[in-house]
Amino acid sequence: MSSTHIVSVYDEELKYLSRKISEMGGTAEEMVGDSVRALINTDVPLAQKVISEDVILDTAERQINEKAIVTIAKRQPMAADLREIMGAIRIAADLERVGDLGKNTAKRVIAVQGSSIPRNLARGLEHLAELALMQLKEVLDVYASRNIEKAKEIRERDDEIDAIYTSLFRELLTYMMEDPRNITPCTHLLFCAKNIERIGDHATNIAETIFYMATGSQPEGERPKDDHTTSVGAVEE
Repeated sequence: MSSTHIVSVYDEELKYLSRKISEMGGTAEEMVGDSVRALINTDVPLAQKVISEDVILDTAERQINEKAIVTIAKRQPMAADLREIMGAIRIAADLERVGDLGKNTAKRVIAVQGSSIPRNLARGLEHLAELALMQLKEVLDVYASRNIEKAKEIRERDDEIDAIYTSLFRELLTYMMEDPRNITPCTHLLFCAKNIERIGDHATNIAETIFYMATGSQPEGERPKDDHTTSVGAVEE
């Protein structure tokens, strides 16, 4: 086999990983958006659709891992190419987890049936989801463009989502204290809000991975955080 052919096959293997990451990203975005719409509108069929789609991301992550292992074994890549492959593994894991968070939110839709979500809480959840999805979309664009400055910017914006989550968390606690009948539905909404906030964390993880793939080093400094819910007993799945 000629060296040109070997290089061509190698390029196709790397392109396969990039293509699968893009497909996973699109599916994850759709699952999260649909899960929040299902929650706000108590749309059980849409929630069930989200739950059923989780297997798509599980399968794609497995395919990426298998292709990555075979490529490393066959090509023994060095430096930038090895970072490219390892980065794909890490990003696939984050996107699979984003899908899980969307699925977990969808599962709550059935639990809150019959409970009306106050409009201000619904708006808060929608705004939180819009920010998280925007961050996820932007970081997937950065994966395609490798704009390192944009990756750093996304990482530094993580505190915006944290601040809105903290505000929503406190509002939900207030509703629970005002009327014991609110405790069960608001507890489900707390878990949903935390799921959405965690999506922002995974987008930030992806931004850091892209920075590493392009530079070979990790971003400097701690992530900015503005989540103060741990002081009042935060919930997480």
